[in-house]
Amino acid sequence: MGLSVVQGFTKSLAMTVLSEIGDKTFFAAAILAMRHPRRHVLSGCLGALIVMTILSAVVGWAAPNLISRNWTHHITTILFLGFGLWSLWDAFKDGEAEDFAEVEKELNADLKSNGGETKVNNNKDEDDDKKQSRPFLTQFFSPIFLKAFSITFFGEWGDKSQLATIGLAADENPLGVVLGGIL
Repeated sequence: MGLSVVQGFTKSLAMTVLSEIGDKTFFAAAILAMRHPRRHVLSGCLGALIVMTILSAVVGWAAPNLISRNWTHHITTILFLGFGLWSLWDAFKDGEAEDFAEVEKELNADLKSNGGETKVNNNKDEDDDKKQSRPFLTQFFSPIFLKAFSITFFGEWGDKSQLATIGLAADENPLGVVLGGIL
């Protein structure tokens, strides 16, 4: 069994495109981008997906060292079949609308807790004072970036695409899987 980078790349790219379109994190990113600066939302979501893809590929790469490659191949095949059936089941029972409503409800609750403010005041002195009093991470990263990163990262944790990436990295070249998952 050859572990071609190109083969891992194409399988990972196809799996990512098919499993992420219409996912709850997709809706969360869309709603966040409607309410906050798009570049902060995009960079937060992309950063989370890159970190999650690399972590998943590392776990998938380590799995054959714990279990034989033959067993990991069979487990991966069963996982892909199961995730395919799960995705078809979700598509037929219209679970995406429920995910969208849940994400929108959470974001509306967060917006209400902030008093409905999404714009930042342009007063430089006030901005400097706010920056000094912010927690450590928010001094280097925008709060919107951190919100988008955390929503995406924890939304993807244990998701079908993460488990499929682990299985794919166990069966294919992890570098190709990471590159295909990130693109």
